[in-house]
Amino acid sequence: MRARPSGAVSLLVTAVILTGLLIPGAAAQAGGEESASGPEGVPAAVDLSEIPAEPPVQPARPAAKELFGADCDTEITGSQVTARCHNGYPETDLVRLHVECDRWWDLDGDGAPVAVGPAGRVELTARCWKEVRSAWISHQRP
Repeated sequence: MRARPSGAVSLLVTAVILTGLLIPGAAAQAGGEESASGPEGVPAAVDLSEIPAEPPVQPARPAAKELFGADCDTEITGSQVTARCHNGYPETDLVRLHVECDRWWDLDGDGAPVAVGPAGRVELTARCWKEVRSAWISHQRP
């Protein structure tokens, strides 16, 4: 079991650290100009009249981006691609399925846009003659 320092030791260490941080500032201030001094000629560290009554004004936050776009899952099985999309937002989304085929002679396909209304679902399919290299969905506002 590890020994824990008592509260008095922690307080003493904190006081030593704070004193070490305040002494260089006090020395710099004493060398520059005359100011009110505390006990033993140490200059006062804080002038309460210089502290502002209110915190500084925070910059305005940018407006939140409007949520848009159906959530789509794409599945590739052999040469067949299936995408299932669900639109959980109140605005219609035009989705398109794009398929890139692996063979150089196999034509890539870009499907026609399909409208997915609010809370609507749609299934899109496409295929290549041989293997599919990649497939993705694009979204567009009507």
